[in-house]
Amino acid sequence: MTVSVGGSVDLLIPDMARRARAASRQLATTSGEQRRVALHAMADALAAAADEIVAANALDLAAADATAIGAAMRDRLLLDHPGVKKLTAAVREIAEQPDPLGEVTDALVRPNGLRVSRVRIPLGVVAMIYESRPNVTADAAALCLKAGNASVLRGGKEALHSNRAIADALRVGLGTTAVPPDAIQLIPIADRAAVDVLLEQDQYIDLVIPRGGEGLIRAVTEKSRIPVLQHYKGVCHVYVDASADARMATDIVSNAKVQRPGVCNALETLLVHQTAAPDLLPVIARALTDSGVELRGCARTRELLGDVVVPASEADWDAEYLDLILTVRIVDDLAAATEHIDNHGSSHTEAIVTADDSAAQRFVAAVQASTVLVNASTRFADGGQLGLGAEIGISTSKLHAFGPMGARELTTRKFVVEGTGQIRG
Repeated sequence: MTVSVGGSVDLLIPDMARRARAASRQLATTSGEQRRVALHAMADALAAAADEIVAANALDLAAADATAIGAAMRDRLLLDHPGVKKLTAAVREIAEQPDPLGEVTDALVRPNGLRVSRVRIPLGVVAMIYESRPNVTADAAALCLKAGNASVLRGGKEALHSNRAIADALRVGLGTTAVPPDAIQLIPIADRAAVDVLLEQDQYIDLVIPRGGEGLIRAVTEKSRIPVLQHYKGVCHVYVDASADARMATDIVSNAKVQRPGVCNALETLLVHQTAAPDLLPVIARALTDSGVELRGCARTRELLGDVVVPASEADWDAEYLDLILTVRIVDDLAAATEHIDNHGSSHTEAIVTADDSAAQRFVAAVQASTVLVNASTRFADGGQLGLGAEIGISTSKLHAFGPMGARELTTRKFVVEGTGQIRG
C-alpha cells in the first residue's frame, strides 16, 4: 500500500484529510496543461498496473462469490483487462476535456472604476463515498483533479482490494508530475467508523458526494458536518400526452424501462393521458410484457388492460424498482401528470412524449427535475450522453449543482475586484 493502514481511524482519517487539504493548495496553483499531463500519467500508470489491478479484483470477486452475491452486483464489481482499458481510456478522455478553471464571467466596471469579475476556481477537497463499482475510484479521482480538487475516496468493502490497487497506480502516476500524490487519498480500510470520522473533517473537506443506495445517502446526510451533494433515488416518469405518436411513445417507454432497468435513469412510472390511453396503452403494455416487465397499475389501468396488470399499492408510486417492474397510471390531463410527478418524483429525470409544442413547454416549465426530456428516453440523463464526458454523479438537490456532474460542476466562482487605489467613503 502507498497509504499506511496502521493506527486508529481517529488518527488515520484526519491525517489523510489534512494531507489532502495541503495538496489541494498546491493543486490550485497548477496550470491546465500540468493537470492534463498529470491525468495522462495516471492513465499510463493504470495501464502499467493492469495485471495487479485484475489480480486484486479477483480477490474481491472470490470474497463476493463466497457470500453468494447477486449477478447484478457481481457484474458491477467485475474489473477484467478490458475493464482496465476502459478505465484508462476514461481518464485520458477527462485529460483532454477543456480546462474548467480560470474562466472569467460577469465582468463589469463599477462607476467608481473598480473592475469586478467572477473567476472559476476549485472547490478544494472533495470526499467521495461510494459502493460496489471500482471504476468510480479512477473516475472520481480524475474528475476531481481535472477541476483542481484533491479527493478523499472511500469505496465499499466489497471492492477494497480493487480500489487499493487502482489508487496505488494513480498515485504512482502523479509521482512523476507537478501534482502531489497526496491529491488522491483512498481510505484503505473497511471499518465503518472511518466514514463517521471522515464526515467530521469539515476543517479540511469542502464537499461530500455519496454515490450508492438511498440508505447510504441518507446516512451520510444525517451524519455529515460537511455539505453533502445528494443523489437520492431515481423515481423517473414518462408522461404520454394526448397527442403522442404511438410508435414513438412505445419505443421511448420500452427503451427507458427495458434497455437497462437497474440504473437510476431508468423509467419507474408511466403516466398516460386518458384520451390517449384506450389506443396507446394496450400497444405499450404489450411491448413491455413481451420484454418481461411486470405492470402494476391504477384502477383505470387495470380496467383497460385486465389481468396483465396487478394492483399498484400507494408505496409503488414512490418506488425505485431498478428491475423489470413498472407502475402505470392513467391521468386526466397534463396538469394531473405534473401533480403526480411533484408528489412522487425524486427530482431526477422526467420525460414527456407529445406532438404538441405548447404541452411540451408547459411540462418543461412545471416539472422541477434535474433533467427534463421532450420526446426522448430518460436513459439520456447521463453525463456522457449530455456532453459532459465522465460524470461524478447526478445531483438531485439544487445546491450546489443539479443533474449530471462533470468536472465543471466540481468548481465554484470567486469575486476578483481590481482597483486603482479606490477607498470606500
